[in-house]
Amino acid sequence: MASATTQTADHFRGEDFATLLDETLGRDSGFDGSVVRGRVVRLTDDYAIVDVGLKSEGRVALREFAPQGVKPEVKPGDIVELYVERYEDRDGSIVLSREKARREEAWTSLEKAFEANHRVNGTIYGRVKGGFTVDLGGAMAFLPGSQVDIRPVRDVSPLMGVPQPFQILKMDRARGNIVVSRRAVLEETRAEQRSELIQGLTEGMILDGVVKNITDYGAFVDLGGVDGLLHVTDIAWKRINHPSEALQIGQPVRVQVIRFNPETQRISLGMKQLEADPWENVALKYPPGARFTGRVTNITDYGAFVELEPGVEGLVHVSEMSWTKKNVHPGKIVATSQEVDVMVLDVDSAKRRISLGLKQVQRNPWEQFAEEHKVGSTVEGEIRNITEFGLFIGLSADIDGMVHMSDLSWDEAGEEAMKHYEKGQVVKAKVLDVDVEKERISLGIKQLQEDPAADALASVQKGSIVTCIVTAVQTNGIEVKVDDVLTGFIRRAELARDKAEQRPERFAVGERVDAKIISVDRAARKLALTIKGREVEEDKQAINEYGSADSGASLGDILGAAIRRRNTDGED
Repeated sequence: MASATTQTADHFRGEDFATLLDETLGRDSGFDGSVVRGRVVRLTDDYAIVDVGLKSEGRVALREFAPQGVKPEVKPGDIVELYVERYEDRDGSIVLSREKARREEAWTSLEKAFEANHRVNGTIYGRVKGGFTVDLGGAMAFLPGSQVDIRPVRDVSPLMGVPQPFQILKMDRARGNIVVSRRAVLEETRAEQRSELIQGLTEGMILDGVVKNITDYGAFVDLGGVDGLLHVTDIAWKRINHPSEALQIGQPVRVQVIRFNPETQRISLGMKQLEADPWENVALKYPPGARFTGRVTNITDYGAFVELEPGVEGLVHVSEMSWTKKNVHPGKIVATSQEVDVMVLDVDSAKRRISLGLKQVQRNPWEQFAEEHKVGSTVEGEIRNITEFGLFIGLSADIDGMVHMSDLSWDEAGEEAMKHYEKGQVVKAKVLDVDVEKERISLGIKQLQEDPAADALASVQKGSIVTCIVTAVQTNGIEVKVDDVLTGFIRRAELARDKAEQRPERFAVGERVDAKIISVDRAARKLALTIKGREVEEDKQAINEYGSADSGASLGDILGAAIRRRNTDGED
């Protein structure tokens, strides 16, 4: 019994000793993974020795007291919170972590902010796939690329390393995941600013903004919570074909509110309104008739715009571009950015329009030709074109003269005379007329020779009796020649006094007939004749000479006597 009792007592004494030993050494103490407060005792090169009130002092790496590259601001006597990683390592020291303590502290604070839907402060410090990493006071969070800003950001470098607010979208402490958004904070701030700005917005206000987006018709400017449209025509007084010529995304600009609709909250902005209007006193600066040098800014189907000074443009209509190039696209006469000399034709300040002329600064080639070549002078040129009504002869690099087919030959008809000419042939011609206003020059080739019918035309006159030779018989009359040079025509009704004899077929080519001249076309060298009129006139003369209606003699008797007398006079 005694020995059993002794063994039992020894057993309990052994258990008490083990318990006391565990308590003394801290085994199963429950400190692992907890956060404790300690006092910095001393510093070594790499560690801070901290007394946390346990059986031994712990150590913390100095790098955990400051960001990388920054000297730790810790000294003996400082009270710090630390995370117990291991109560005792193989050296018997307590392994502590300042970084994990901060993380635990941060998680607790972040969970409270997440539940209360409060913003938290953090710093973007690194890039990862799909976004960025954010330091939330010791806890690491993920910032998706779509949540960085309201609009896409090309360069995030200015945002990195800068403390700024974030909104927690999701957090899972078990997995250690936190997702934050900078965009949500900006949108909330933007809504507040928008409401404040809209309430105080009035037309004429001058605001500072940032170019947010650029389109073909203008640029959208962020005014701080609200966007306004800066139309391309309101960017500058001078012509701008595309807003990107004067603006770029992210550019700070100063604008004026031109129009504001409170119902739709649409804002129209202008930049040029902040500058002096170049159209003031433009009528005095650019009087009609004055010459200036400008730059071609735009070319259209109907003309070209020429900038006289920044913001002041005039239109050179296609009809005022060249004296000689008609129906030609303006782009074939001038080019964009080309400097040209122009003349001011008209100024309408109210409509902001200036009419310019390009050809007016050059000499009118028709005026020049008229001065250098008087009517009747002889010119020489190449046949540039042949049409159904005549020839066009090149007189210079820019102008042509026309020879009508009626002015090709004295003897041949126009169609026949044109067969003797071909394109590219060099010919001589006489200047017949120059019409500067209509820009026409009339030439003649047959006028280089004397008109063979000139003497004949001078001798004939209306009412004269002439002898003709029949040259052609037609259904409506006969063609004849007079003096071998003049052509004439006797209509069917003028072939005889008696209707029964008014038949063209009773005449033969080569036959001689006497006819009376009805009219003379000296320009065309043509005569209109009548046989009927000659017969009527002879009857009147016979009656006057050999009898009258009261004498009792018949018309046959009178004509017979007249004929016999004429024959007798002929024999004498």
